[in-house]
Amino acid sequence: MRNDERFEIQRAFDQLPHVIGSSWAVIWFRMKGIKKPTREEYRMKTLEYLKMVEPVFDSYPKDEKFAEICKYIEMRKNEVYEKIQSGENHEVETRYNRYVDYG
Repeated sequence: MRNDERFEIQRAFDQLPHVIGSSWAVIWFRMKGIKKPTREEYRMKTLEYLKMVEPVFDSYPKDEKFAEICKYIEMRKNEVYEKIQSGENHEVETRYNRYVDYG
């Protein structure tokens, strides 16, 4: 698969963890009155909200023309999930720091 064929998927997976996952997690913690969640709690809540969009990840047809992009999406999804859980997603970690510092 050429880079230009997966470019949009790459950008989506770069943005979704903090735009959807972290944003929704922050609102959840605010509404619950939790001002200082642990990093682990924050990461798991971010992942919980990100996983809610999984139907989009599985939305392409399961046929030969889409097989390669579907395989790439699955690989990329697993990579993103692992980075969130391990604290290697710098945008999510930045959002955590901002939340606990400024609420």
